Amino acid sequence: MKEYIGKVALDDTFYPGQDFYSDGSIEDELLQIVSTCPEEEYSKVIGERKNWAILYHLSHVRWNIVEWLPITKNHTVLEVGPGCGAITGILSDKAEKVTCIELSKKRSIINATRNQYRDNIEILLGNFQDVEESLTETYDWITLIGVFEYGQGYIDSENPYVDFLKRIKRHLKPGGKIVIAIENRLGLKYFAGCTEDHTGNYFEGIEGYPKPVHVRTFSRPELERLFSEAGLTEQEFYYPYPDYKLPMTIYSDEYLPKVGELRDNRKNFDRERYLLFDESKAFDSIIKDGLFPVFSNSYLVIVK
Repeated sequence: MKEYIGKVALDDTFYPGQDFYSDGSIEDELLQIVSTCPEEEYSKVIGERKNWAILYHLSHVRWNIVEWLPITKNHTVLEVGPGCGAITGILSDKAEKVTCIELSKKRSIINATRNQYRDNIEILLGNFQDVEESLTETYDWITLIGVFEYGQGYIDSENPYVDFLKRIKRHLKPGGKIVIAIENRLGLKYFAGCTEDHTGNYFEGIEGYPKPVHVRTFSRPELERLFSEAGLTEQEFYYPYPDYKLPMTIYSDEYLPKVGELRDNRKNFDRERYLLFDESKAFDSIIKDGLFPVFSNSYLVIVK
């Protein structure tokens, strides 16, 4: 059945009837904010409430990860895992149409409420594997922002990350592109004393996830192999800094950071961390030796 919040359509045909994951009461607070505050006041609310989740879900800095992409009003976008809609709005502003696939109904209501005046967004509720099988459209752009690391939860198979990409790939138009933003398993911040973003444990990604986990990130060589196995042979790597969540700069292989540029390294808003060494000096050393692409905290990759 399809319903509307403002101009945004929500289709619950494949919704299982309950949300299987939630961030708890903060989602109620987010819904209250987007229901009562216009978009231009989000920065003020972030400053007043000083809460990481509110910053993460409502900051317009999140838009930087895709705002620069050459998406136009002639393009359609499939956004997989939009969550509370941190980048749905900017995709809507740039594209002809945005179709979202999201398992959480509460998060979809937050997304639809904050974007209710935008008339080119449709949210399909349900597990990706179920919804994807019903898709008949193809898209110019497909985004997985902070999503690919959960691939084994989206796809039930022995090789879920490759199979996830293969399923995504079949919904691309000729010449279409997949956009993936993900933490680097070997990001410098993890050596310097930050916990793994998803598990909250120190050095877990660096050690190769020695214990079974439901989510995992990858190094650049690992990502390259996964993309190649999925038949995505054209790969462009970019390097959001400080990371993809709140990127202030996005570097590329054509324009890598220079010595002295990376000075914004201590931010770790959601939990405590150690300060084991001076990351700025370490980045300078890494840059001198041409190793920044190996130790960038996050990757943004465009593949087809």
